[in-house]
Amino acid sequence: MPSETDGVMIILSSPSGAGKTTLVKKLSDHDNFEVSISHTTRKPRSNENQNKDYFFVDELEFERLIKNQEFLEYAKVFNNLYGTTRTPVIDKLNKGKNVLFDIDWQGADQIKNKKLDYKLITFFILPPSKKILFDRLSIRHINDKSMAEERMSQFERDVLHWINYDYVVINNELEECFQKITNLINAEVSNGSKDYDKEFIRNHVEKLIS
Repeated sequence: MPSETDGVMIILSSPSGAGKTTLVKKLSDHDNFEVSISHTTRKPRSNENQNKDYFFVDELEFERLIKNQEFLEYAKVFNNLYGTTRTPVIDKLNKGKNVLFDIDWQGADQIKNKKLDYKLITFFILPPSKKILFDRLSIRHINDKSMAEERMSQFERDVLHWINYDYVVINNELEECFQKITNLINAEVSNGSKDYDKEFIRNHVEKLIS
């Protein structure tokens, strides 16, 4: 059973471009929230720093970590490998820190299946519409239109995994989405009442994939 002094694991997943990384960074500004830094074989973006945003490694090092069973979860996403090493996460949780995970549905499934002795809360972030998502991706990948199109082609498959999460939140306005997530975390931790309409989410998903 989780100890009352242990931290909580909080997973945020989303289709590419829906805003999970921005939301994780905002949550990490709160006291007692720390981001789990993933290893990845992809190249850093211009605004990313080694050992802060990711541990950027080559495939050989990533394979060594897999072989040594050091990952809590790992997955291949858009031809790059991503993974979370176990030891730093467990250390933080044992020190009472809440650990935030910016991972996709594959990683979320693996962590859930580990059945660790810590409270776990999972969130899936959705865009308000496919058009808005494509606009966001086009801005992010302004120099490579095919990248935005590749991520959109993956979108409908990713969305179908919403049902496996505790909560789904629509990122229409960032501050409002952030507040909704914060309120749900607080309600989960304190066993308070939760403002959450699953049927509304189900209808929204049907619009996104229709």
